[in-house]
Amino acid sequence: MKKDGHIHSPFCPHGTSDAFELYIEKAIENQFTHITFTEHAPLPTNFVDPTPDKDSGMKPKDLTTYIETLKKLKEHYAKDITINIGLEIDYIIGYETETRALLDIVGPSLDDSILSVHFLKFNDSYTCIDFSEEVYLDFAQKVGGINEMYNLYYDTVIKSIEANLGRFKPRRIGHPTLIHKFQLAHGEQIEDGDRIKEILQLMKDKNYELDVNSAGLSKTFCKEPYPPLPMIEYARSIELPIVFGSDAHCVKDLHQHYHLLFK
Repeated sequence: MKKDGHIHSPFCPHGTSDAFELYIEKAIENQFTHITFTEHAPLPTNFVDPTPDKDSGMKPKDLTTYIETLKKLKEHYAKDITINIGLEIDYIIGYETETRALLDIVGPSLDDSILSVHFLKFNDSYTCIDFSEEVYLDFAQKVGGINEMYNLYYDTVIKSIEANLGRFKPRRIGHPTLIHKFQLAHGEQIEDGDRIKEILQLMKDKNYELDVNSAGLSKTFCKEPYPPLPMIEYARSIELPIVFGSDAHCVKDLHQHYHLLFK
């Protein structure tokens, strides 16, 4: 099975308008047998998106159209490729009840989804940690330094794994080292291997899958996948199930760096 399990879509408010069909036909051309569209789910309506354009999640009014469109495409392309309907669900500390309620509604329509951490809570406010290097470095200063920020991120990922989000909770954890996205901007050497292994082992123990996410290799201040190569090898060594994800927000980036991670 050749799968790309983390793909965005024209329904992404901070992505591109590239049509579903372009993603699907490129996947078929590249001999992928399975793909999952994992658009950013609508954020809780009582959560204030801290990004300037408030565009981190799909608009709630578009969710039904997104799912119905994919149902038709699944059927249309069924002889050529397996298309999974999914979402990338944000884990946000303090909004577990709202997230569980969304999953209870939409879960029966989903085939395969991802649970990710993009927002970190500190002093009762939230920051989108992967928005920009300026936001990232400013937040590090607020929490007491780069190391403290890393630990806050990993603590939040652990909370996401342990959270009770109901029976439709995603079983794959998205880019668990996203905190490395701007690592070359801060220039500090952070020894976080033990924390990453702790998370991977917890995922194994609780029967989750790992999103082996290639997007970081293309990021100016990252230049590595999420998680980094040694941690991918560690995941394989403990037999943690892994699923490649290109995290493409445009057709050009679909399957990016697959050959480097899955030879």
